[in-house]
Amino acid sequence: MPNDLPDLDSYDRKILAALVEEGRLSMTELARRVGLTKSPVQARVKRLEESGVISGYRALLSPIRMGLAHVAFVEVRLSDTREAALRAFNRAVRALPEIEECYMVAGGFDYLLKVRSRDISDYRRVMGEKISALPHVAATSTYVAMEAVQEAGGVISPPV
Repeated sequence: MPNDLPDLDSYDRKILAALVEEGRLSMTELARRVGLTKSPVQARVKRLEESGVISGYRALLSPIRMGLAHVAFVEVRLSDTREAALRAFNRAVRALPEIEECYMVAGGFDYLLKVRSRDISDYRRVMGEKISALPHVAATSTYVAMEAVQEAGGVISPPV
């Protein structure tokens, strides 16, 4: 974690919470919600962007409405965990749109993947043709999600 983390006051946190909830707010509406005028809010948002606290803006798509209702979590063990092998695996994972999230973990396996697909047969194809073919994959274990109880779709807002 970087040592130069920005100090966030209560107004910064309110701005972030509002933008996480609704990223398309106008500066006027954002100012109204946080209790400041437009100019200081614009300056704060610019500072939050420049410091990297706000790293970008995007549309959140509904995977269900896009036909991607099937979610599987995949444990991956690699045959080689030297730095070059890890870099090759990471680079290859980033090229697969079906892999929604990927984490290197400490424990009984090396990576945990969140994979989205249309259905179980589509997942089987993704597993057989893409995930199993990733560099240095030695073994995988799949866990199919039955229901999304809570799904963030982005970073959780800091406490206000």
